Amino acid sequence: MTSRFALDLNTVDFVGHDLMRPECVLATRDGRLYCSDWRGGVVRIDPSGERHALGCAASREDTDFMPNGIALLRDRSLLVANLGPQGGVWRLREDGVREPWLRQIAGEPVPAVNFVWLDALERVWITVMFRSHPGAGRHHFRADLGDGYLAVADSVDAPQSMRIVADGLYTPNECRISLDGRWLYLNETFSHRVVRYALAQDGSLGGREVFAQFDEDTLPDGLTLDAEGGLWVTGVAANRIIRILPDGSWHQVAEDHDAAHMAKIRAAVNDGTLDRTLLYANPARVLPNVTSLAFGGPDLRTAYLGSVSGTRIARFRSPVAGVAPAHWSW
Repeated sequence: MTSRFALDLNTVDFVGHDLMRPECVLATRDGRLYCSDWRGGVVRIDPSGERHALGCAASREDTDFMPNGIALLRDRSLLVANLGPQGGVWRLREDGVREPWLRQIAGEPVPAVNFVWLDALERVWITVMFRSHPGAGRHHFRADLGDGYLAVADSVDAPQSMRIVADGLYTPNECRISLDGRWLYLNETFSHRVVRYALAQDGSLGGREVFAQFDEDTLPDGLTLDAEGGLWVTGVAANRIIRILPDGSWHQVAEDHDAAHMAKIRAAVNDGTLDRTLLYANPARVLPNVTSLAFGGPDLRTAYLGSVSGTRIARFRSPVAGVAPAHWSW
């Protein structure tokens, strides 16, 4: 098992330019990067550095579609989690055409969706932080509201099979499945923790248990698995990167935050007034308000960081390789 290590922030460099809130980033074997873009679509960055805007409007003001999590599919279209007022999950094709993929679960409208993920079996997982999400610009992130959920569909071709498998969650965010397939791990962002569930073959879950509990400055957002079974957690606002070992022990890999800013974040979380304006502020030295982590590069040891505040994607070299995602060779 790889020993503890610390990231030297001076070794971090960047790829891409003129992005807008690239919250989720994906990497492929051939060197392509995909990132969500706040102008209503996804940007693909080719190994040459050439950028291709898929479904993006000219500016943020020209759309109310708010891409957050994204998942790459076999035909190179993408599923996009929409934080905008229409909510749901949408399919974005390579020609930029967008169409609804999931608007209801068992007759219940799907509100703003935070995260969408395709697992190794090509099941589709989504998280909804709040059923009560009122739409863009008016939302406060509350730690005391447990009405979020985790849902799964059997395949991309069967959105009608989507069902809620864990309910009453506190700000659920990204999820991953252990290497042996026994556990599903899930971030509960404003509860400062990673929880896990025993996972059955049909996608149903056992009871929730706390796997790692962090302090109030750690807001776990992104979650990624490495080849040794370690979990990599990105913490928004404090720009923390944490690695959790399979036994639940963990260490901090990086941190880049301003103490006064984090004091304001803590106070706003505790009194229920945290909004995007404060959360997205980022008085950090290097890291651009990190929200997700994707391993890429020929050896899967280059870590790419999504962001809600940056215009580029940060990257660094990891001493341990990541797990190839389902879309790796597509």
